Amino acid sequence: MSVIAHPPLSDCAPCAISHKFDPVAVKAALTLTGADPLFVLACSQILPLLTPISWRSPLMTLLRFILSLAAASWLFAGAGAASERLLIVNKSGDSLAITDARTYETLALAPTQHEPHEVAVSPDGRTAYVSDYGSSERRGNTVTVVDIATGEVTATWDLGANLAPHGIAVSQDGTRVWVTTEASQTVVELDSASGDILTVWETGQEVSHMVTPSVDETRLFVTNLGSGSLTVIDRRDDAVTTIVTGAGAEGVDVTPDGREVWVTNRAEHTISVLDAQTLEELAKFEAGGQVPIRVKFTPDGARAFVSNALSNSMTVFDAASRELIHTIDVGALPVGILMSPDGARVFVANTRDDKVSVFDAQTYELIDEIFPGREPDGMAWAVIAD
Repeated sequence: MSVIAHPPLSDCAPCAISHKFDPVAVKAALTLTGADPLFVLACSQILPLLTPISWRSPLMTLLRFILSLAAASWLFAGAGAASERLLIVNKSGDSLAITDARTYETLALAPTQHEPHEVAVSPDGRTAYVSDYGSSERRGNTVTVVDIATGEVTATWDLGANLAPHGIAVSQDGTRVWVTTEASQTVVELDSASGDILTVWETGQEVSHMVTPSVDETRLFVTNLGSGSLTVIDRRDDAVTTIVTGAGAEGVDVTPDGREVWVTNRAEHTISVLDAQTLEELAKFEAGGQVPIRVKFTPDGARAFVSNALSNSMTVFDAASRELIHTIDVGALPVGILMSPDGARVFVANTRDDKVSVFDAQTYELIDEIFPGREPDGMAWAVIAD
């Protein structure tokens, strides 16, 4: 980040003419010199309040000193800050787009195998794992491993007879990768260091689609789209249990407190809520749109966002009351949803529009749009420590 001081009064045309502080001029100068956009934004909110004040006044001298300290602290804090990346899988583009999570600039397009669907990231933010799903004519059986900092493919893991890998997740310690394989009705556990297959669990269900671990990672929750069910794998004793939720069970997420599991049933346009421990159904309600396909909670667990593929909408629910509180119009055929770690932004991949929409998670207003490639779908967030 670049920080510039206000020039001497004689060198600042807007201020020299009127002997007044000109916020527009200073904001423009900050922008042109490459100051951090968030710092410029903060200044843009404060500077107009200072317009009537003389640049030479004691109050302005004090304010200049305070702003200088703020700018310096921003500079030094940023020097050791982590880089954040938004990763977007392009299904028809056979690639993983690595984008700057602040500017939304595409930094790299990493090649994958045929028709990838989902992506997961190691806890240190350095490695991405992409499920290479393939197509009905050309079933995939690999996971592409990508160095996020460089965009280079570092490995391609062979899953053997486990075909059509789809949902994917990484353990909190980064040592394990879990992936569903739809065509084989299995969930595979991989060693993240070598790609070796450690365990294969059979779900016995049709189209085992998405996977998410419990908060303590003792269990894996797997949606089975073809069977309309949720399979629960207990990693402690390898026990496999299946509960019927609703036709077309697809999206799944666990509340941050670990108490509930929400499943979207796309064929009946409903959401099922299960007790994460007893697996008892606590509630079932309308999704507020057609073909609910993904569900994601805010980091504080207060709300749940649901993408409705055929309604071109995203519905927002109060997680405690389960009441629909808002509906957001998005692009064509929304699928993947991702929350930023701070809960400020929500991203939705509109597969038919080849774009990702970025919304303010509080106001629900559209912030920006990203065009990462053909048919964006699964997304993940990476924080890379500098």
